Amino acid sequence: MANGNGNGVESKKYKFLFVSWESISGDLAWQIQKEGHKVKVYIKDKDDTYEGILEKVDNWKDHIDWADVIVFDDVGFGSKADELRKIGKLVVGGSVYADKLEEDREFGQSEMSRVGMLTLPHWNFDDYDAALKFIQENPGRYVYKPHKFPNSSNYKGILFTAQEEDGKDLYEILSHNKSMLEKRIKKFQLQKFASGVEVAVGAFFNGNDFIYPVNINFEHKRLFPGKLGPMTGEMGTSMFWSDPNYIFKTTLEKTKESLQEAKYVGYIDINCIANARGIYPLEFTCRFGYPTISIHQEGILSEWGEFLHAIASQQPYDLKTQKGFQVGVVCVVPPWPYNDKREVEIHKDSSILFKKPNFDGVHLGDIKIIDGDWKIASNVGYALIITGSGLTMEEARKQAYSRIENIMLQDMFYRTDIGLSWGEDSDKLQTWGYLY
Repeated sequence: MANGNGNGVESKKYKFLFVSWESISGDLAWQIQKEGHKVKVYIKDKDDTYEGILEKVDNWKDHIDWADVIVFDDVGFGSKADELRKIGKLVVGGSVYADKLEEDREFGQSEMSRVGMLTLPHWNFDDYDAALKFIQENPGRYVYKPHKFPNSSNYKGILFTAQEEDGKDLYEILSHNKSMLEKRIKKFQLQKFASGVEVAVGAFFNGNDFIYPVNINFEHKRLFPGKLGPMTGEMGTSMFWSDPNYIFKTTLEKTKESLQEAKYVGYIDINCIANARGIYPLEFTCRFGYPTISIHQEGILSEWGEFLHAIASQQPYDLKTQKGFQVGVVCVVPPWPYNDKREVEIHKDSSILFKKPNFDGVHLGDIKIIDGDWKIASNVGYALIITGSGLTMEEARKQAYSRIENIMLQDMFYRTDIGLSWGEDSDKLQTWGYLY
């Protein structure tokens, strides 16, 4: 019988090996396991996340021959992924080229320019005095962005944006924090500030071509509503699936030939600023997004195991998606977004209770299940991603937040404004002709 795999045929069952630096892809692995596939997970950072949910292994290389598909869920595995593809293994995620696109901001921007994207003026520095002198001699609004080299990955969430038109406020921030920044962030970029709608476009790539439809999404990276507080990576996202539109054609589509040469397989995303003058790509994400991949599960109707096996085999795929919109809200407890050992001891092993036994739209963060009881695992407080969908953004928001009301978890907090700006953003994007 057909099982909803997107192609109307009965799917085979495969063996998936997920390889991670840290516990980030368990939700997708769990979904694939629930579809009847066999799943093993390697996580370099050893903790109790996913206990009682997934089979964890100590050395992923011991299971290469066992796996039908190997999934690398983060950057930094590119050389291994390239090596495995060369010997005929089916691999999702990673390539040396794709890793560099994300980790090296200067390289990513140069590639955007090379393939014909409209990029914002930017200047790279490894000397803070030189950067301060530049701002003095060239007054204007700039954004300070550390390069994403692996050794500085702990600081990639740092972002300073000038609010004053002459950049004096950014000058003061860099000047007063210079001694601290010089020790921690050696290379950085000043990018010309552009106002507009922050929008991202992503798609899956099978080594030869993009899989349609594409995903248009809006990230909410700050801790608090109203774009307040520290950068967290992400506190939630709203999205919809689309035929290739102007945003895609002027940005991500231009990377097709380069991705073919790199034999990249997986999801790739470009975050952009759009305004009346054009669409300006900011940075690449060459991997699954988090919590994006969980929200994808709300919107994708096809079977995940069959889909990932197909693209790893460089096969075309008819990806089936929901009409309308999807919203995902990250639900956390202290010490998120920090690592505070005292707070960890308070909240770790806390039980997550459900008023009704309804798990629709409930996705794993750092969770373990012990004797049927859901509990907080790991040390960061990243608990759950709750998703909803609807024909309108407001319907998707209402469903997601109504599902959160079913959850009881001590000291849980989350942003209440995910998807709220869609009305204003969509009016602008449609006026500019970018959604067609």
